[in-house]
Amino acid sequence: MKFMLMMNAPKGDGNWGVTNWAPQDFKAMVGFMKDFAKRLKENGELVGAEGLAAPAQAKLVRAGKNGVPEVTDGPFAEAKEFLAGYWIVDVDTPERAYAIAGEASAAPGPGGKPLNMAIEVRQVMSGPPEV
Repeated sequence: MKFMLMMNAPKGDGNWGVTNWAPQDFKAMVGFMKDFAKRLKENGELVGAEGLAAPAQAKLVRAGKNGVPEVTDGPFAEAKEFLAGYWIVDVDTPERAYAIAGEASAAPGPGGKPLNMAIEVRQVMSGPPEV
């Protein structure tokens, strides 16, 4: 079963808050994320993972007239948090996906304290729902 694990960050000023971190704290968090992805890959569970640019760089696109896309700048005032990054994992059970999400949530933050960020876990559909 494939699952998408989505890490959200508070809106803040659009930089995820990491620019306020001490350099060693930022380095520890990045190191954790790299090691975490490496372990998942070695276990054969990692399908893909990416960190995303800050909300200030986001665009909202809608289909416009005659198929021309209409592009609106972000960030979006109504959002309280934004997708910071994601992992797609292929695991045998939902419980394993939850365990992986729990590990990701414990990434170190300032002073090494776990961030305990909520990780949204959703199964990747392999086809349309059965009717």
